[in-house]
Amino acid sequence: MVKQERAVRTRNALIESAAVLFDRDGFEVASLSTISAREGVSSGALHFHFCNKAALADAVGREAALRLEVITGREAGGALQVLIDATHALVRALDHDAVLRAGFGLSDGAGLRVMWQQWVEDVLRRAEGEGALARGRSVGDAVTAVVAVTAGLETLGRQDPQWLSQTPLTRFWAQLLPRLAAASCLESLVASGTCTPSAPAAAVVSAPH
Repeated sequence: MVKQERAVRTRNALIESAAVLFDRDGFEVASLSTISAREGVSSGALHFHFCNKAALADAVGREAALRLEVITGREAGGALQVLIDATHALVRALDHDAVLRAGFGLSDGAGLRVMWQQWVEDVLRRAEGEGALARGRSVGDAVTAVVAVTAGLETLGRQDPQWLSQTPLTRFWAQLLPRLAAASCLESLVASGTCTPSAPAAAVVSAPH
């Protein structure tokens, strides 16, 4: 049992180490020797868990997908607020979670992006069924806007962490919601998200006069 627990800890540590270096240096530059040395693990121990760098990258991608599932799994409340909260949770995670950043940045990160896009579409379809979308609003257009903005913040945040702060995404929602949401539910929506330490009054969206 002790050996099994140690093996799990070693494997998880190697995934974290690989994610940090893939994110910082890129997949091509990061080497297995650097990854193992970063965690104080021998090359033999690394190869016991992962036969090559591609296998390690695949493990990083699977772990990133699990973390994205946690973010998209918090679905209490109306669909539009669930979506707002999930986008904030994703951006916050991208600010500190190297595994999630690496998962989106790897060459097969398209799979993670498709997973995110499909979830966004599913939630917006649910919002449409709840009558939470303004009449005539296109779910497809809303999906494009949300996915494009979150992908853009991910990319910009690699150069300037300020893009991964609460403010840019809150401003996006404050601009989009009066056009997207039905008037009957607009004032109950919080553009800054409901899972943050505080939601400033300006972040509560009001219908345009």
